[in-house]
Amino acid sequence: MTTREMLEKVERHEISIEEAERFFKDAPYEDLGFAKLDLHRQARSGFPEVVYCMGKEDPYLAAIYERLYRENGKVLGTRASAHQAEIVKAVLPGAEYDPVSRLLKVQDPELKEEKTGCVAVCSAGTADLYVAEEAAGTAEYLGANVVRIYDVGVSGIHRLLSKIDEIRKANCVIAVAGMEGALASVIGGLVENPVIAVPTSVGYGANFGGLSALLTMINSCANGIATVNIDNGYGAGYIATQINRLAV
Repeated sequence: MTTREMLEKVERHEISIEEAERFFKDAPYEDLGFAKLDLHRQARSGFPEVVYCMGKEDPYLAAIYERLYRENGKVLGTRASAHQAEIVKAVLPGAEYDPVSRLLKVQDPELKEEKTGCVAVCSAGTADLYVAEEAAGTAEYLGANVVRIYDVGVSGIHRLLSKIDEIRKANCVIAVAGMEGALASVIGGLVENPVIAVPTSVGYGANFGGLSALLTMINSCANGIATVNIDNGYGAGYIATQINRLAV
């Protein structure tokens, strides 16, 4: 619940002032000992806390999901393994896991949220899909309509040009590419809306685990391009949703 929603409930006499006071007193976080959960992040930034699953012990992960779900009615986790998905499903049977993006999400079926605007997620190659799907799935979870335009790398640029009208309709474009990472620059020169470049670690030895694509993207001569870290589809999806939210 956001701060505004809480105040509106007080105004409508749906909750007491004492209940609202408790809400704001608990605002900083909830301390579970092994984690301090930011239960009021949505009130500050518009979206609830997202769980980075990799490296978390099974009982910790299950407890975090349970508490965030109880508070928000939904939880998104990134970089989850199939094993972690089973742990969460044991306590929240409605959880859904995508092995490509490694996103692990659960949402109360009664929590209906209308998606708005449009974010286009473009990938250079099929090998980049794990990052592209992390970006697309994140943006969808956070409330954006997403158009997926995959395998449109510059080595066959006619594939990209055949979809350019569709890409131009989006409020924000995410360009995901490994190798030399040229896709973001090409798209940046063809659209008027912001482009978020995502370098991937896909490529042969001299790509240095995605560093070659990262350097190309942050040195792009095209305007309107911002670059996130290597393989950071989640970060790109989050920023794209913030841009999309301002545009609708």
